[in-house]
Amino acid sequence: TLFRSLPFSFMFDGNLQTNVQIQTNGHLAFNEPGTPIDGPCHVVTLSERTRRDNARYFDRRGDVPLRAITQGLGTIRRARSIVLLASGAHKGPALAAALHGPVTTDVPASVLQTHPNVTVVADRAAAALL
Repeated sequence: TLFRSLPFSFMFDGNLQTNVQIQTNGHLAFNEPGTPIDGPCHVVTLSERTRRDNARYFDRRGDVPLRAITQGLGTIRRARSIVLLASGAHKGPALAAALHGPVTTDVPASVLQTHPNVTVVADRAAAALL
């Protein structure tokens, strides 16, 4: 396929700021739990939970994609700066685990603890457990 034949490093050279939103299971940019911390851009099969969470953006449930192209965690980590967004109480446990728990593939957002320039923007509800 076209995706497999392109070096996606051209998409992201590390001189950019990236914005990512944490999801309820701690994933970033469709990097579900278990994703390698140093992974590049890749095609991912979306979990049922992720598909359900994103169904509101589509007219019919059947239109929700099964797969997506995403920045890998390694790609995100190469950004000059990162803004992590979190809103809603349902994101609170994931945000707390990402910022104060161990760095683990079980909570992909926890990898941001290893980055020197992360800004967290969270509403009160999401930040309540911090």
